[in-house]
Amino acid sequence: MVIFSTGFNYKTAPVEIREKLAITENNYGLILEKLNSIEDIYEICVISTCNRVELYGVANDNVEKVKEEILRILSQYSAVPVNTLKDYLFFYTNKEAIRHIFRVSSSLDSMVIGEPQIVCQFKDSFTKAKEYKAVRHILTRLFDKALNVSKKIRTSTGISRRAVSISYAAVLLAKKIFGDLKDKNVLIIGAGEMAELAAKHLHSLNVKHIFVSNRTFEKAVELADKFGGSAIRFEKIQEFLPEADIIIVSTGAKEPILKKEDVKRAIKSRKDPLFIIDISVPRNVEESVNELEGVYLYNIDDLKQVVNSNLEERKIEAQRAEFIIDEEVEKFVKWLNTLKVSPIISSVRDYADKLRQQQLEKLFKQMPYLNEKERETIDLAMRSLINKLLHRPTMYIKDKAAKEGNTEVVKIFEDMFSSKWDFRKKGKNLEEIEDIVREK
Repeated sequence: MVIFSTGFNYKTAPVEIREKLAITENNYGLILEKLNSIEDIYEICVISTCNRVELYGVANDNVEKVKEEILRILSQYSAVPVNTLKDYLFFYTNKEAIRHIFRVSSSLDSMVIGEPQIVCQFKDSFTKAKEYKAVRHILTRLFDKALNVSKKIRTSTGISRRAVSISYAAVLLAKKIFGDLKDKNVLIIGAGEMAELAAKHLHSLNVKHIFVSNRTFEKAVELADKFGGSAIRFEKIQEFLPEADIIIVSTGAKEPILKKEDVKRAIKSRKDPLFIIDISVPRNVEESVNELEGVYLYNIDDLKQVVNSNLEERKIEAQRAEFIIDEEVEKFVKWLNTLKVSPIISSVRDYADKLRQQQLEKLFKQMPYLNEKERETIDLAMRSLINKLLHRPTMYIKDKAAKEGNTEVVKIFEDMFSSKWDFRKKGKNLEEIEDIVREK
Protein backbone atom coordinates (compact mmCIF):
# COMPACT_ATOMS: atom_id res chain seq x y z
CA MET A 1 0.00 0.00 0.00
CA VAL A 2 1.26 3.47 -0.95
CA ILE A 3 -0.02 6.94 -0.11
CA PHE A 4 0.65 9.33 -2.98
CA SER A 5 0.24 12.99 -3.84
CA THR A 6 0.65 14.14 -7.41
CA GLY A 7 -0.38 16.85 -9.84
CA PHE A 8 0.48 20.35 -10.99
CA ASN A 9 0.83 23.59 -9.09
CA TYR A 10 2.23 27.10 -9.49
CA LYS A 11 5.71 25.79 -8.63
CA THR A 12 5.80 23.04 -11.23
CA ALA A 13 3.56 24.24 -14.08
CA PRO A 14 2.87 27.61 -15.73
CA VAL A 15 -0.60 29.08 -15.85
CA GLU A 16 -0.94 28.01 -19.51
CA ILE A 17 -0.92 24.37 -18.38
CA ARG A 18 -2.85 24.81 -15.15
CA GLU A 19 -5.74 26.59 -16.84
CA LYS A 20 -6.26 23.64 -19.21
CA LEU A 21 -6.30 21.23 -16.28
CA ALA A 22 -8.63 23.30 -14.08
CA ILE A 23 -11.60 21.18 -12.98
CA THR A 24 -14.99 22.89 -12.71
CA GLU A 25 -18.01 21.97 -10.58
CA ASN A 26 -19.74 20.49 -13.64
CA ASN A 27 -17.07 17.96 -14.54
CA TYR A 28 -15.56 17.26 -11.10
CA GLY A 29 -17.64 14.12 -10.57
CA LEU A 30 -16.79 12.70 -13.98
CA ILE A 31 -13.03 13.18 -13.50
CA LEU A 32 -13.12 11.78 -9.97
CA GLU A 33 -15.03 8.68 -11.07
CA LYS A 34 -12.55 8.04 -13.89
CA LEU A 35 -9.61 8.35 -11.52
CA ASN A 36 -11.33 6.19 -8.91
CA SER A 37 -11.91 3.50 -11.52
CA ILE A 38 -8.16 2.95 -11.94
CA GLU A 39 -7.65 -0.63 -10.79
CA ASP A 40 -4.52 0.07 -8.76
CA ILE A 41 -6.08 2.98 -6.81
CA TYR A 42 -8.00 2.28 -3.58
CA GLU A 43 -8.86 5.86 -2.56
CA ILE A 44 -8.60 9.21 -4.37
CA CYS A 45 -9.34 12.90 -3.82
CA VAL A 46 -8.88 15.85 -6.20
CA ILE A 47 -8.29 19.49 -5.29
CA SER A 48 -8.52 22.13 -8.03
CA THR A 49 -7.79 25.80 -7.31
CA CYS A 50 -6.32 28.70 -9.27
CA ASN A 51 -2.85 27.60 -8.15
CA ARG A 52 -3.06 23.81 -8.23
CA VAL A 53 -4.70 20.70 -9.60
CA GLU A 54 -3.57 17.92 -7.31
CA LEU A 55 -4.57 14.34 -6.53
CA TYR A 56 -4.14 12.63 -3.17
CA GLY A 57 -4.70 8.91 -2.90
CA VAL A 58 -3.96 5.40 -1.70
CA ALA A 59 -2.81 2.78 -4.18
CA ASN A 60 -1.00 -0.52 -4.41
CA ASP A 61 2.76 -0.71 -4.91
CA ASN A 62 2.53 -0.42 -8.71
CA VAL A 63 3.06 3.37 -8.59
CA GLU A 64 4.46 3.67 -12.11
CA LYS A 65 1.28 2.23 -13.56
CA VAL A 66 -0.78 4.52 -11.32
CA LYS A 67 1.18 7.51 -12.61
CA GLU A 68 0.68 6.45 -16.23
CA GLU A 69 -3.09 6.03 -15.78
CA ILE A 70 -3.44 9.41 -14.06
CA LEU A 71 -1.51 11.12 -16.85
CA ARG A 72 -3.65 9.38 -19.47
CA ILE A 73 -6.92 10.55 -17.90
CA LEU A 74 -5.70 14.12 -17.32
CA SER A 75 -4.36 14.26 -20.88
CA GLN A 76 -7.74 13.24 -22.30
CA TYR A 77 -9.46 15.85 -20.15
CA SER A 78 -7.10 18.75 -20.85
CA ALA A 79 -6.12 17.88 -24.45
CA VAL A 80 -2.50 18.34 -23.40
CA PRO A 81 -0.22 15.50 -24.63
CA VAL A 82 0.98 13.04 -22.00
CA ASN A 83 4.64 13.79 -22.76
CA THR A 84 4.01 17.49 -22.12
CA LEU A 85 2.20 16.83 -18.84
CA LYS A 86 5.05 14.59 -17.69
CA ASP A 87 7.41 17.57 -17.75
CA TYR A 88 5.30 19.42 -15.17
CA LEU A 89 4.01 16.57 -13.00
CA PHE A 90 5.25 16.04 -9.44
CA PHE A 91 4.74 12.66 -7.76
CA TYR A 92 5.41 12.01 -4.07
CA THR A 93 4.87 8.78 -2.15
CA ASN A 94 4.43 7.84 1.50
CA LYS A 95 6.26 10.15 3.92
CA GLU A 96 6.91 12.86 1.31
CA ALA A 97 3.31 12.62 0.09
CA ILE A 98 1.97 13.01 3.63
CA ARG A 99 4.29 15.97 4.25
CA HIS A 100 3.09 17.64 1.03
CA ILE A 101 -0.59 17.17 1.97
CA PHE A 102 0.01 18.63 5.44
CA ARG A 103 1.88 21.60 3.91
CA VAL A 104 -0.97 22.26 1.46
CA SER A 105 -3.66 22.15 4.16
CA SER A 106 -1.56 24.49 6.33
CA SER A 107 -0.96 26.91 3.43
CA LEU A 108 2.81 26.44 3.69
CA ASP A 109 2.76 25.39 0.04
CA SER A 110 0.57 28.30 -1.08
CA MET A 111 1.82 31.14 -3.27
CA VAL A 112 0.84 33.38 -0.37
CA ILE A 113 2.03 31.57 2.76
CA GLY A 114 -0.64 31.60 5.45
CA GLU A 115 -3.56 32.48 3.18
CA PRO A 116 -6.82 31.10 4.63
CA GLN A 117 -8.71 30.15 1.45
CA ILE A 118 -6.87 26.84 1.02
CA VAL A 119 -8.41 25.42 4.21
CA CYS A 120 -11.95 25.78 2.80
CA GLN A 121 -10.83 24.46 -0.59
CA PHE A 122 -9.16 21.50 1.12
CA LYS A 123 -12.32 20.70 3.12
CA ASP A 124 -14.54 21.05 0.05
CA SER A 125 -12.44 18.67 -2.03
CA PHE A 126 -12.64 16.03 0.71
CA THR A 127 -16.41 16.52 1.08
CA LYS A 128 -16.89 16.00 -2.65
CA ALA A 129 -14.70 12.89 -2.63
CA LYS A 130 -16.80 11.47 0.22
CA GLU A 131 -20.00 12.18 -1.73
CA TYR A 132 -18.64 10.09 -4.62
CA LYS A 133 -17.46 7.38 -2.19
CA ALA A 134 -13.90 7.80 -3.42
CA VAL A 135 -12.34 8.03 0.06
CA ARG A 136 -12.39 5.51 2.87
CA HIS A 137 -10.52 4.83 6.09
CA ILE A 138 -6.97 5.93 5.32
CA LEU A 139 -7.68 9.16 3.42
CA THR A 140 -10.36 10.08 5.95
CA ARG A 141 -7.81 9.74 8.74
CA LEU A 142 -5.21 11.60 6.67
CA PHE A 143 -7.49 14.55 5.85
CA ASP A 144 -8.72 14.83 9.44
CA LYS A 145 -5.11 14.91 10.58
CA ALA A 146 -4.17 17.45 7.91
CA LEU A 147 -6.90 19.81 9.06
CA ASN A 148 -5.86 19.36 12.70
CA VAL A 149 -2.26 20.16 11.74
CA SER A 150 -3.47 23.27 9.89
CA LYS A 151 -5.36 24.47 12.96
CA LYS A 152 -2.39 23.76 15.22
CA ILE A 153 -0.06 25.79 13.00
CA ARG A 154 -2.44 28.74 12.77
CA THR A 155 -2.93 28.90 16.53
CA SER A 156 0.68 28.28 17.60
CA THR A 157 2.55 30.37 15.00
CA GLY A 158 2.13 33.81 13.46
CA ILE A 159 1.74 32.43 9.95
CA SER A 160 -1.69 34.06 9.50
CA ARG A 161 -0.65 37.43 10.89
CA ARG A 162 -1.44 40.43 8.66
CA ALA A 163 -3.99 39.21 6.14
CA VAL A 164 -2.34 38.43 2.83
CA SER A 165 -3.91 36.72 -0.18
CA ILE A 166 -3.75 36.68 -3.95
CA SER A 167 -6.49 39.31 -3.94
CA TYR A 168 -4.53 41.46 -1.50
CA ALA A 169 -1.39 41.02 -3.60
CA ALA A 170 -3.38 42.30 -6.60
CA VAL A 171 -4.44 45.37 -4.64
CA LEU A 172 -0.87 46.01 -3.48
CA LEU A 173 0.26 45.87 -7.10
CA ALA A 174 -2.39 48.45 -8.06
CA LYS A 175 -1.23 50.68 -5.22
CA LYS A 176 2.34 50.32 -6.39
CA ILE A 177 1.39 51.44 -9.91
CA PHE A 178 -0.95 54.33 -8.99
CA GLY A 179 0.13 55.29 -5.49
CA ASP A 180 -2.98 56.81 -3.92
CA LEU A 181 -6.18 55.02 -5.02
CA LYS A 182 -8.68 57.52 -3.61
CA ASP A 183 -9.59 58.95 -7.01
CA LYS A 184 -9.77 55.60 -8.81
CA ASN A 185 -12.84 53.74 -10.02
CA VAL A 186 -12.61 49.98 -9.70
CA LEU A 187 -14.46 47.41 -11.78
CA ILE A 188 -14.55 43.89 -10.35
CA ILE A 189 -15.71 41.22 -12.77
CA GLY A 190 -16.88 38.20 -10.80
CA ALA A 191 -18.57 37.85 -7.43
CA GLY A 192 -16.83 34.84 -5.89
CA GLU A 193 -14.58 34.61 -2.86
CA MET A 194 -11.48 36.03 -4.55
CA ALA A 195 -13.50 38.92 -5.99
CA GLU A 196 -15.02 39.68 -2.59
CA LEU A 197 -11.59 39.71 -0.94
CA ALA A 198 -10.31 42.12 -3.58
CA ALA A 199 -13.32 44.38 -3.00
CA LYS A 200 -12.73 44.26 0.75
CA HIS A 201 -9.07 45.31 0.43
CA LEU A 202 -9.87 48.04 -2.10
CA HIS A 203 -12.64 49.42 0.09
CA SER A 204 -10.20 49.65 3.00
CA LEU A 205 -7.96 51.84 0.79
CA ASN A 206 -10.87 54.26 0.17
CA VAL A 207 -11.08 53.92 -3.60
CA LYS A 208 -13.47 56.34 -5.29
CA HIS A 209 -16.10 53.77 -6.22
CA ILE A 210 -16.42 50.01 -6.63
CA PHE A 211 -18.43 48.58 -9.52
CA VAL A 212 -19.23 44.86 -9.66
CA SER A 213 -20.34 42.81 -12.65
CA ASN A 214 -21.30 39.16 -12.71
CA ARG A 215 -23.22 36.83 -15.01
CA THR A 216 -25.76 36.45 -12.21
CA PHE A 217 -26.78 40.06 -11.67
CA GLU A 218 -28.23 39.40 -8.20
CA LYS A 219 -24.81 38.27 -6.96
CA ALA A 220 -23.24 41.42 -8.37
CA VAL A 221 -25.82 43.51 -6.50
CA GLU A 222 -25.21 41.59 -3.28
CA LEU A 223 -21.42 42.07 -3.42
CA ALA A 224 -21.63 45.73 -4.48
CA ASP A 225 -24.00 46.50 -1.60
CA LYS A 226 -21.50 45.18 0.93
CA PHE A 227 -19.05 47.92 0.03
CA GLY A 228 -21.35 50.75 -0.98
CA GLY A 229 -20.70 50.08 -4.66
CA SER A 230 -22.79 49.67 -7.79
CA ALA A 231 -23.72 46.64 -9.86
CA ILE A 232 -23.34 46.51 -13.64
CA ARG A 233 -25.06 44.00 -15.86
CA PHE A 234 -22.64 41.56 -17.44
CA GLU A 235 -23.61 42.45 -21.00
CA LYS A 236 -22.84 46.14 -20.29
CA ILE A 237 -19.17 45.60 -19.30
CA GLN A 238 -17.71 46.84 -22.60
CA GLU A 239 -19.71 50.07 -22.36
CA PHE A 240 -18.39 50.78 -18.88
CA LEU A 241 -14.69 50.01 -19.52
CA PRO A 242 -13.71 53.66 -20.24
CA GLU A 243 -14.89 54.62 -16.71
CA ALA A 244 -12.69 52.09 -14.91
CA ASP A 245 -9.13 52.80 -13.75
CA ILE A 246 -8.55 49.39 -12.20
CA ILE A 247 -10.15 46.18 -13.42
CA ILE A 248 -9.88 42.95 -11.43
CA VAL A 249 -11.16 39.85 -13.21
CA SER A 250 -11.96 36.75 -11.16
CA THR A 251 -14.47 34.41 -12.80
CA GLY A 252 -14.71 30.77 -13.78
CA ALA A 253 -15.25 31.46 -17.49
CA LYS A 254 -13.46 29.15 -19.91
CA GLU A 255 -13.06 31.83 -22.61
CA PRO A 256 -11.65 35.38 -22.34
CA ILE A 257 -14.17 37.97 -21.14
CA LEU A 258 -12.03 40.97 -22.03
CA LYS A 259 -10.58 40.95 -25.53
CA LYS A 260 -7.99 43.19 -27.12
CA GLU A 261 -10.50 45.00 -29.33
CA ASP A 262 -12.78 45.74 -26.36
CA VAL A 263 -9.95 47.30 -24.36
CA LYS A 264 -8.59 49.13 -27.39
CA ARG A 265 -11.94 50.91 -27.89
CA ALA A 266 -12.13 51.72 -24.18
CA ILE A 267 -8.75 53.47 -23.91
CA LYS A 268 -9.44 55.82 -26.85
CA SER A 269 -11.39 58.10 -24.54
CA ARG A 270 -9.00 57.75 -21.58
CA LYS A 271 -6.04 59.91 -20.59
CA ASP A 272 -4.89 57.86 -17.59
CA PRO A 273 -3.48 54.33 -17.79
CA LEU A 274 -5.73 51.30 -17.38
CA PHE A 275 -4.63 48.67 -14.87
CA ILE A 276 -6.00 45.11 -15.33
CA ILE A 277 -5.33 42.18 -13.01
CA ASP A 278 -6.56 38.79 -14.17
CA ILE A 279 -6.59 36.39 -11.23
CA SER A 280 -8.78 33.87 -13.05
CA VAL A 281 -7.70 30.36 -14.02
CA PRO A 282 -8.20 29.88 -16.94
CA ARG A 283 -7.21 33.47 -17.77
CA ASN A 284 -10.17 35.67 -18.66
CA VAL A 285 -8.28 38.48 -20.40
CA GLU A 286 -6.63 38.01 -23.77
CA GLU A 287 -2.85 38.09 -23.39
CA SER A 288 -2.56 40.42 -26.39
CA VAL A 289 -4.21 43.19 -24.32
CA ASN A 290 -0.76 43.75 -22.85
CA GLU A 291 0.41 45.02 -26.25
CA LEU A 292 -1.78 48.13 -25.97
CA GLU A 293 -0.08 51.35 -24.92
CA GLY A 294 -1.25 52.69 -21.58
CA VAL A 295 -2.59 49.31 -20.46
CA TYR A 296 -0.95 47.26 -17.71
CA LEU A 297 -2.08 43.61 -17.64
CA TYR A 298 -0.97 41.19 -14.94
CA ASN A 299 -2.05 37.58 -14.45
CA ILE A 300 -1.92 35.37 -11.39
CA ASP A 301 1.69 34.28 -11.98
CA ASP A 302 2.82 37.90 -12.18
CA LEU A 303 1.68 38.36 -8.59
CA LYS A 304 4.49 36.15 -7.31
CA GLN A 305 6.89 39.09 -7.18
CA VAL A 306 4.46 41.18 -5.14
CA VAL A 307 3.74 38.25 -2.85
CA ASN A 308 7.40 37.45 -2.26
CA SER A 309 8.21 41.02 -1.23
CA ASN A 310 5.52 41.00 1.49
CA LEU A 311 6.10 37.65 3.14
CA GLU A 312 9.36 37.92 5.07
CA GLU A 313 7.63 37.81 8.45
CA ARG A 314 5.53 34.83 7.44
CA LYS A 315 8.58 32.97 6.17
CA ILE A 316 10.11 33.14 9.63
CA GLU A 317 6.91 31.77 11.14
CA ALA A 318 6.76 29.16 8.39
CA GLN A 319 10.06 27.72 9.64
CA ARG A 320 8.43 27.09 13.00
CA ALA A 321 5.47 25.54 11.22
CA GLU A 322 7.75 23.15 9.33
CA PHE A 323 8.90 21.64 12.65
CA ILE A 324 5.28 20.96 13.53
CA ILE A 325 4.76 19.35 10.12
CA ASP A 326 7.78 17.06 10.65
CA GLU A 327 6.47 15.91 14.04
CA GLU A 328 2.98 15.23 12.72
CA VAL A 329 4.25 13.38 9.66
CA GLU A 330 6.22 11.01 11.92
CA LYS A 331 3.14 10.39 14.06
CA PHE A 332 1.01 9.59 11.03
CA VAL A 333 3.65 7.28 9.53
CA LYS A 334 3.78 5.38 12.86
CA TRP A 335 0.01 4.94 12.74
CA LEU A 336 0.27 3.67 9.15
CA ASN A 337 2.93 1.18 10.14
CA THR A 338 0.73 -0.25 12.88
CA LEU A 339 -1.87 -1.06 10.24
CA LYS A 340 0.50 -3.68 8.86
CA VAL A 341 0.06 -5.84 11.96
CA SER A 342 -3.64 -5.15 12.49
CA PRO A 343 -4.76 -8.20 10.46
CA ILE A 344 -2.53 -10.61 12.38
CA ILE A 345 -3.57 -9.06 15.73
CA SER A 346 -7.19 -9.46 14.69
CA SER A 347 -6.52 -13.06 13.69
CA VAL A 348 -4.87 -13.83 17.05
CA ARG A 349 -7.82 -12.33 18.93
CA ASP A 350 -10.29 -14.29 16.81
CA TYR A 351 -8.33 -17.47 17.51
CA ALA A 352 -8.31 -16.76 21.25
CA ASP A 353 -12.03 -16.06 21.20
CA LYS A 354 -12.80 -19.35 19.49
CA LEU A 355 -10.69 -21.18 22.07
CA ARG A 356 -12.70 -19.40 24.75
CA GLN A 357 -15.96 -20.55 23.19
CA GLN A 358 -14.74 -24.15 22.92
CA GLN A 359 -13.56 -24.16 26.53
CA LEU A 360 -16.86 -22.72 27.72
CA GLU A 361 -18.85 -25.36 25.83
CA LYS A 362 -16.74 -28.07 27.45
CA LEU A 363 -17.08 -26.50 30.90
CA PHE A 364 -20.84 -25.97 30.66
CA LYS A 365 -21.34 -29.57 29.57
CA GLN A 366 -19.49 -30.70 32.68
CA MET A 367 -21.48 -28.25 34.88
CA PRO A 368 -25.06 -28.34 33.54
CA TYR A 369 -26.44 -27.06 36.85
CA LEU A 370 -25.05 -23.55 36.27
CA ASN A 371 -27.73 -20.91 35.75
CA GLU A 372 -27.63 -18.18 33.08
CA LYS A 373 -26.16 -15.52 35.39
CA GLU A 374 -23.37 -17.84 36.56
CA ARG A 375 -22.53 -18.72 32.97
CA GLU A 376 -22.34 -15.04 32.05
CA THR A 377 -20.03 -14.37 35.00
CA ILE A 378 -17.65 -17.15 33.93
CA ASP A 379 -17.77 -15.92 30.32
CA LEU A 380 -16.91 -12.35 31.37
CA ALA A 381 -14.04 -13.62 33.53
CA MET A 382 -12.58 -15.56 30.62
CA ARG A 383 -12.95 -12.59 28.26
CA SER A 384 -11.17 -10.39 30.79
CA LEU A 385 -8.37 -12.93 31.21
CA ILE A 386 -7.85 -13.20 27.44
CA ASN A 387 -7.81 -9.41 27.02
CA LYS A 388 -5.23 -9.05 29.78
CA LEU A 389 -3.06 -11.83 28.37
CA LEU A 390 -3.14 -10.38 24.84
CA HIS A 391 -2.80 -6.71 25.83
CA ARG A 392 0.95 -6.69 26.45
CA PRO A 393 1.99 -8.61 23.28
CA THR A 394 -0.46 -6.52 21.23
CA MET A 395 0.97 -3.23 22.51
CA TYR A 396 4.50 -4.60 22.08
CA ILE A 397 4.08 -5.54 18.44
CA LYS A 398 2.21 -2.30 17.64
CA ASP A 399 5.08 -0.33 19.12
CA LYS A 400 7.63 -2.33 17.13
CA ALA A 401 5.61 -1.96 13.93
CA ALA A 402 5.32 1.81 14.42
CA LYS A 403 9.09 2.19 14.41
CA GLU A 404 10.83 1.83 11.07
CA GLY A 405 13.54 -0.81 10.86
CA ASN A 406 11.75 -3.37 13.04
CA THR A 407 10.48 -5.52 10.18
CA GLU A 408 12.27 -8.62 11.50
CA VAL A 409 10.44 -8.44 14.85
CA VAL A 410 7.13 -8.03 13.06
CA LYS A 411 7.97 -10.98 10.83
CA ILE A 412 8.66 -13.19 13.87
CA PHE A 413 5.30 -12.21 15.36
CA GLU A 414 3.54 -12.99 12.07
CA ASP A 415 5.31 -16.36 11.80
CA MET A 416 4.46 -17.16 15.42
CA PHE A 417 0.74 -16.76 14.75
CA SER A 418 0.60 -17.68 11.07
CA SER A 419 -1.60 -20.39 9.60
CA LYS A 420 1.00 -23.14 10.13
CA TRP A 421 0.35 -22.82 13.88
CA ASP A 422 -3.40 -22.43 13.45
CA PHE A 423 -4.61 -25.80 14.72
CA ARG A 424 -8.20 -24.97 13.83
CA LYS A 425 -7.31 -25.30 10.15
CA LYS A 426 -5.82 -28.73 10.84
CA GLY A 427 -9.16 -29.95 12.16
CA LYS A 428 -7.99 -30.31 15.76
CA ASN A 429 -10.50 -30.05 18.58
CA LEU A 430 -9.78 -28.44 21.93
CA GLU A 431 -8.65 -31.66 23.66
CA GLU A 432 -6.16 -32.45 20.85
CA ILE A 433 -4.76 -28.89 20.97
CA GLU A 434 -4.29 -29.15 24.74
CA ASP A 435 -2.44 -32.44 24.31
CA ILE A 436 -0.10 -30.91 21.70
CA VAL A 437 0.61 -27.91 23.95
CA ARG A 438 1.42 -30.25 26.91
CA GLU A 439 3.82 -32.23 24.74
CA LYS A 440 5.63 -29.01 23.78
